[in-house]
Amino acid sequence: MVITVSMDNETKAVATQLLSVGQIARRSGIPVSTLHFYETKGLIQSQRTAANQRRYQRHILRQLALIKVAQSLGMSLEDIRHQLSTLPADGPPSAEDWERLSSCWRQQLDQKIETMKALRDKLTECIGCGCLSVKDCPLRNPQDRAAALGPGARAFDPQ
Repeated sequence: MVITVSMDNETKAVATQLLSVGQIARRSGIPVSTLHFYETKGLIQSQRTAANQRRYQRHILRQLALIKVAQSLGMSLEDIRHQLSTLPADGPPSAEDWERLSSCWRQQLDQKIETMKALRDKLTECIGCGCLSVKDCPLRNPQDRAAALGPGARAFDPQ
């Protein structure tokens, strides 16, 4: 896509790399409505033409692939947005950028895996019981940790 305006050679090269929202949707397999949603959440950025049409740099396709993979791994949109904000805004990320991102997410995934294993192992203790007692349940309140928070109902993370 070339936007016809008077510009120098460097600007022309950048302009030819801009894709419409429809082109991005077709190439990424992500619906236009989702692209708009991602933009409102700060996950991706577009530029606007004089006619107020969205145009995206090609490197957005890599970011979209990363977003979809991160979502499939259970990462929150807020976490994905935060991590993407550390990437260069004006071009594709470097190998070092990807390494840093994947290392951070690997640590988070390792923690989630350990938590899930612990919950799985404790679940077997509850199969015969089924009570999910607030005081004794190894899943909801291990070692009655809620008691240390004071009297009355408490919301707490069982980890």
